[in-house]
Amino acid sequence: MKENIQPDPGIGPGEQDRHKVIIRTSIIGIAANVLLAVFKAVIGIFSHSIAITLDAVNNISDAASSVITIVGTKLAGRPADKKHPFGYGRIEYLSAMVISLIVLYAGITSFTESVKKIIHPETPDYSAVTLVIVAAGVIVKIVLGRFVKSNGEKVNSDSLIASGSDATLDAVISASTLVAAVLYLTLHIRLEAWLGAIISVVIIKSGIEMLRDTLSEILGERADIQIARDIQKTIRTFPEVLGTYDLVLNNYGPDTFTGTVHIEVAETMTAKEIDELLRKIQVRVFQEHRIALTAIGIYSSNTEDEKTKTVREQVAKIVFSSPYVLQMHGFFLDEEKKKIRYDLVISFDAKDRQAEYLALLQKVQEAFPEYTLEAAMDTDFSLEP
Repeated sequence: MKENIQPDPGIGPGEQDRHKVIIRTSIIGIAANVLLAVFKAVIGIFSHSIAITLDAVNNISDAASSVITIVGTKLAGRPADKKHPFGYGRIEYLSAMVISLIVLYAGITSFTESVKKIIHPETPDYSAVTLVIVAAGVIVKIVLGRFVKSNGEKVNSDSLIASGSDATLDAVISASTLVAAVLYLTLHIRLEAWLGAIISVVIIKSGIEMLRDTLSEILGERADIQIARDIQKTIRTFPEVLGTYDLVLNNYGPDTFTGTVHIEVAETMTAKEIDELLRKIQVRVFQEHRIALTAIGIYSSNTEDEKTKTVREQVAKIVFSSPYVLQMHGFFLDEEKKKIRYDLVISFDAKDRQAEYLALLQKVQEAFPEYTLEAAMDTDFSLEP
């Protein structure tokens, strides 16, 4: 029976469960935020409190964010097709970006209204019922924030994590409106409009941070280092594999990856043996990590030869004299053709990676003038801290 090592272009049972959690959590968030928004809007209007009114607006934006999360999750769950063979998982990042823009817009609008109230203030009129409802809102937001963020972390949903963090922030904001009310009732100090401005700045800051993080994911971030290490560890369990390098993981949505990697094997292995090895590696990596290795490159090794060992040690001493060289791999000495080939992984910390590479290339060439160098500058896409 032939094993399927490629990810199903459709949505598997695990992914279906993940989508259900996201949608159910978002619906709970919508219901809670709409109820809070209604109560706070009524209280804010009748008490002439701009801080409470803006807090209600913030709850509406949170509810809208949850709606977008649901829509984004539904769209991201569409099966792969001819036009998008890797599926629609990245739509979740786009929905998170829309949420951040909504939060940012709400903050800017709130700030504008707060400034108007600072210029043309109104006298607030708080009651015991008002304070009780706002206090209840604080408790609801704390519980909701923990619930949403916890579920978001369990299913690796950026949208839920952002919504949960935002809800916790809202609890702090609502608590501050209570402080403003108490100050007015006890000391007759009117701070609602100023507090509204502060709340707006906090909301704007939150929106900018959410937008920055989402754009970073869309641009393409380094994969989780632990995942990369675990994959390489799995590959190295095969005795024929002498080394694993150049692991690249491509993200097509949360928990949806494909990858490529290079392995080093003895030069004496036949094409048949290598083919069998590659297939076994692909199967095991997919079974253990649910990541499809779409390509595995080969480095041939002849480092058992004494001359090769000596030359490799000399080259390594030269290249590792640079603090920016993270790794040298794929080393092969072709004595018959007088060629030395290897790859150098140069850190992004280097001011000029190309210049660093060329300088090291020249040093090695000076040490081995009788050889032709085939040295490539490489990048560590997964493991560099």
